[in-house]
Amino acid sequence: MSETIPPLESKRVPKPEWLKIKLPSGVEYSDVKKNIKDNRLHTICESGQCPNQTECWGAGTATLMILGNVCTRSCMFCNVATGKPENVDITEPLRVAESVKLMGLQHVVITSVDRDDLTDGGAKIWAATIRAIRRHAPGVTMETLIGDFAGRWENLQQVIDVKPEVVSHNLETVKRLTREVRVQARYERSIEVLRRLKDGGIERTKSGIMLGLGETDEEIYEAMDDLRGAGVDILTLGQYLQPTRQHLAVQRYVSPEQFAEYKKIGLEKGFRYVESGPMVRSSYHAERHLI
Repeated sequence: MSETIPPLESKRVPKPEWLKIKLPSGVEYSDVKKNIKDNRLHTICESGQCPNQTECWGAGTATLMILGNVCTRSCMFCNVATGKPENVDITEPLRVAESVKLMGLQHVVITSVDRDDLTDGGAKIWAATIRAIRRHAPGVTMETLIGDFAGRWENLQQVIDVKPEVVSHNLETVKRLTREVRVQARYERSIEVLRRLKDGGIERTKSGIMLGLGETDEEIYEAMDDLRGAGVDILTLGQYLQPTRQHLAVQRYVSPEQFAEYKKIGLEKGFRYVESGPMVRSSYHAERHLI
């Protein structure tokens, strides 16, 4: 078992054929893009350079990102800008709700940047956004992909209190690599977030792990066990892709066959749903997780 992985590897692992991405096209794609621009919204699809943007926007869906598009953390896998965020926009919850209604969505995924600069970590805007969607687009179900609120549990409780149908918090990587990959995060703290969500009455909790950063199979299975121990229902496993040369290098490309094996093992461990594949990201096929 390897001890560490280099933070910035100059040698590149060749990208396999199965990771080629289609270019954006179609009326639905254009409509979603226009709606997001007109309502001055942000999406993790764009900020995070998600490889599924074409598929999701072409189907008329998107993962909206609240609390701005500048993060206070500097995770070594993420392409979202790091720095000093702008002031909180109190009109954002209403604009998000109106956009959700305009798109005619049945299910929406919402995430956010980390806002460690705020006393509440952005919890008030989170709660206000969920309430606004329920008020202006009744019947729309929600998945909220939240941060760890720096372990301030009173802030996490504000999200629990408004009870989104699915609450997700990503583990991102295995325990050994967390300090290098997630810098300001803590593995045990993320597990505790997920445990508190379940104990607080959230019916479906979810987490995701990126593969290809130097983890071993044994470490992946250990992370699965830790997530199940926290009551997590839904697991996503996808291939890490290096956004720029300043980010962590890919250590391996996991084959579709190996992803299928991880899915089989995850289901055997008791997850209700496992989305596992090279292109899978946190919100991939999110609407299926309510069935």
